[in-house]
Amino acid sequence: MRLFDRAVVRVLPAVPRGVVRRVAAPYIAGETLEDARRVVKQLNAAGICATVDVLGEDVSRPEEAEAIARAYHDALAAIEAERLDANVSIKLTGFGLELDKALCRSLVEALVEDAATRGIFVRIDMEDSSTTDDTLDLYRALRAAGRDNVGVVLQAALRRTLDDIATLADLRPSVRLCKGIYVEPASLAFTDYETVRANYVKALRALTATASHVAIATHDEWLIEQSLRALPPSYEFQMLLGVREERATQLVREGHTLRVYVPFGEHWYRYSLRRLQENPAMAGTIARASVGRLLGRSQ
Repeated sequence: MRLFDRAVVRVLPAVPRGVVRRVAAPYIAGETLEDARRVVKQLNAAGICATVDVLGEDVSRPEEAEAIARAYHDALAAIEAERLDANVSIKLTGFGLELDKALCRSLVEALVEDAATRGIFVRIDMEDSSTTDDTLDLYRALRAAGRDNVGVVLQAALRRTLDDIATLADLRPSVRLCKGIYVEPASLAFTDYETVRANYVKALRALTATASHVAIATHDEWLIEQSLRALPPSYEFQMLLGVREERATQLVREGHTLRVYVPFGEHWYRYSLRRLQENPAMAGTIARASVGRLLGRSQ
């Protein structure tokens, strides 16, 4: 399977934009907030929660960061107005982290405050290792300011993650635990598939003792089964839109809370290519799922 995954990644840049759009369609809500609202409503009707993400990161101008922030405020308003079972996930680079840290902090603080007044939770996504310290620093600052409606993400692939869990323990944080999709040097991250899996389990056990809530974000069946054997006191499962939908439905039927990541926005193409290139396993998973959808329609 890994050879297949890598082969999919190699051909992605040569794939016509229209084809990428069709392949990516099940995994991205669309380009507009209305698209995201429609998808979230469908998920909620099936007993599934959502976390909404406005696509766009690595901005180059303050105006771009401010535009992304406005889109998130609009999303918060829509979630409240329609009483959607959803929160939001943000990427600090989209808020200008690498452009102007003061601007980034100001925009994020305003968003978290807006979300708090509406009773909505904000998840700060974790990006590549160059942003880890800044992300955790801002998270800690928000918590120190009394904001409890905010959580963070930790990546099992990073060697530092168990130490980060210990360092954050005093906050009793809400943490999404994922494998991590970024290509990192071996000095900073585990590169062996089974080692990442093993560290995920170690991190989950550590969070069970220190976190107020754990979002178990994985499509890996082995990790799902391991998690089900030792669930944290407060938890939910999380998956990407359009991936392993049958398994997601099964988890909900078994009584588990499940939240689906719902990305939308004009930057869908860059998001699609970048995420798939950074994560060959996910590229292969989506390719196989797409083939399955096509075969299903043809029968």
